[in-house]
Parts: sequence; structure tokens; C-alpha cells
Amino acid sequence: MAQNLYGPRVRMGNWNEDIYLEEELMKDFLEKRAKGQLLIQRNRRLKENLLRPMQLSVSEDGYVHCGDKVMLVNPAHAEVEARLFLGGDLSLCATPDEIKAHLSEELEVPCGLSAAQTRIPVGRNTFTILRADGNATGQVLRYGQDFCLATTGGFEDKMLYLSSDHRTLQKSSKRSLLQEAYLTDEVSYLSCWQAAFLDPQLRLEYEGAPVPANAKILIYHCRTNRGLAVHRHLFLSTYFGKEAEVAVHTHLDSHRVEKPSNHWMLVTGNPRKDSSAMLDLPKPPAEAPPALEQATDPGAQ
Repeated sequence: MAQNLYGPRVRMGNWNEDIYLEEELMKDFLEKRAKGQLLIQRNRRLKENLLRPMQLSVSEDGYVHCGDKVMLVNPAHAEVEARLFLGGDLSLCATPDEIKAHLSEELEVPCGLSAAQTRIPVGRNTFTILRADGNATGQVLRYGQDFCLATTGGFEDKMLYLSSDHRTLQKSSKRSLLQEAYLTDEVSYLSCWQAAFLDPQLRLEYEGAPVPANAKILIYHCRTNRGLAVHRHLFLSTYFGKEAEVAVHTHLDSHRVEKPSNHWMLVTGNPRKDSSAMLDLPKPPAEAPPALEQATDPGAQ
């Protein structure tokens, strides 16, 4: 098939048609740019919403309440089963599909999840704690109580719920092939979770007790009775870079105790103005004898 090797300025063949075609393409481009329908504009709006700064709720009594905006953080720990792993505190984040993120300005449902090395509350890692029945906003969340974790992703008219279901041959996590965790816009029993005390020997005694903020807890899925986990040694190439996989699986050690990959903290806001989350507060110094005791102790000389 013959091709026109000349530009539209060279008047050969259908030169008039080529000029009109170029003008129509430019007119279509300018019209889409004015309406904000270009792919780069949609992609930019999606990224701005996902990375929009968010304000976390401040806990005045040290407990988590229904309706609070928190971050779900897996505390930093060393991965002993693998040499390469993602270190530091990892926060649960909404992660849209990389191809769909370039074609749409909204979060596609279902939306994936991952764990990222970020301590700043933004649209993609800020979750709202909701009761399963949708009532009694402001009440203290308790161990063994059903609740939902919802995120807006930085959008004002969208609410996605953390959900999971039994794995199948067609539906499982990408790397570990375990039970998948995802975000959906439907509220059902698949989006119900429970908080459990960290020590299994005291778990029954703490049933019904208030859930403390910024402390290690376990988060179990009500339907499958499996814990939310982070696989630091399994990397995902996401729209925002390299992040860790999130799945729903209970990892137990030889003593039948949950491993650190199942540990989570419901991080609240910092009342101070110089930082946004309680993770930014300096840790207390290591336990040591006070300076006054050292000065008055004669054996310390």
C-alpha cells in the first residue's frame, strides 16, 4: 500500500484533504484540553486526589472511636525469612491498576491494595472506621466488635470498603496466591473486620475492652477468620513505585503466635501542629536510672 511521504504543505495527491485532517485533529485536541478530557489531565487529577493531604482524627482518651480517620500501619520489623524486604513502617494504601490509572480519573472497582513506606496521611492511606450497622458514630471501638474500614481515596463523593473473600483459582493475591484483600463500593459481610488483642493468652480476657490507638493489634476478617498481613519480601510494581503485597492470611510461629507481619496499628492524628501523625512523635528514651538517683547513690561514684 502506497504511503504519502510528503508533508501537507507539499501539494501532491490529496493535499487539501491532508490539510483539513490536520486542522480537525488540532481542533479535537484543543476541545478535549478545554474540557479536561486528555489522558494526561485525567491521570493528573487521579494522582492529585490520591496524594491529597488528609487530617487524621485526634484521640483525646487514647482509644479508637467509630468515625475516626486513621492510618493502618504495620510497624517496622526485620524479615528473618528473606534477605530482601521492604523495611520501615508500612501503611496500607489503595493502589489502582497501573493501566487503568492512566485511562481514568477515578478509582476503578475493585481496587487493589499495597503497603508503602509513607508516614504522611494522604488520600490513598487514610481510612475511616465505621460500625458494621452504620450507627453510633463516636462510640469507642472494642475488641471483638464488627467494624468496617472505608477510604475515599481523596475523592469527595466516593467511599470504598476494605473487603476480602475465600481465594479461588481465578481470584487470589498476585504474588503469594493467598487470600486477596481489595477495595469495593459494596457494604456486605465481606467487608466486616474485628480487632483482636496481641497476646493470645490474654485475648479472651480483653474481649469487649476498648481498642487503644497507636498500639499493636490484630485485624481479623469476620467471614474467613484470617488476619490482615503484609508480605514485606514480596514486591509489587505499582503506579507509585515499589511497594509490598497485602493479603489476608494468619502467619503463626512455632508457639502458635501471630508473626509481626500480622501486627497493625491504628495511627491517629498528632495534636501538635508540627506533625500530622502520632508516628512522628519522638520515642521515649530507653529505660535508665534517673539522674537524681545516680547523684544520690554513693555506689555510683
